[in-house]
Amino acid sequence: MSESEMLDILNEEMVVIGTDSRVNAHARGLWHQTFHCWIVRQSTHGETNLLFQLRHRDKDTYPGLLDISCAGHLQAGETVADGVRELREELGVIVSFTELTSCGIVAEENIISEQCIDREFNHIFILQCNKSLEDYHMQTSEISGLFYINMREFKELLKSEKNSIWGEGIVMDEMSQNVRSIKAEFHIDDFTPMSNNYAQVLFDNLERLL
Repeated sequence: MSESEMLDILNEEMVVIGTDSRVNAHARGLWHQTFHCWIVRQSTHGETNLLFQLRHRDKDTYPGLLDISCAGHLQAGETVADGVRELREELGVIVSFTELTSCGIVAEENIISEQCIDREFNHIFILQCNKSLEDYHMQTSEISGLFYINMREFKELLKSEKNSIWGEGIVMDEMSQNVRSIKAEFHIDDFTPMSNNYAQVLFDNLERLL
């Protein structure tokens, strides 16, 4: 999304009070809305894997870190259901809003720097999808790779029960534009931050669904 993209600005009660650009929303710490969708896949061994995207190194926030399967800002005037466009744009996944399982809303404040205060109402969803990594169509301006990571092990990493975990993925070579397979070890600092409240909401809903 462009920094000049317009967003609905909300108060702390989630009432829309105006619009502003994305850059101003972050610079001034204004509340806005995001769409988060976690893609989950059941492996042939009965294990549950979460899809993570590798953020492009040129992203303004958390470059080069593993992040939610698909996420983006809701633009001014958009409804939450319009957020499914992010799945199409980032991953080439075309689904209807009714195919998603809602986890609810988590409000979060992240002070990334003095110039970037991110206050978001995150609308969180789950999509069950058994695509292989190669079947996704990455938006290469936003995403540099995709990884499947075991859900149980990721939860253990968040709880400091593991120091590192492994993931199988694909990464894009920017020079050749070719995709190569990779297996990599990840530590907690390789992921975008996740609050305890957000993790609780996510895993409660994943376990209830699966």
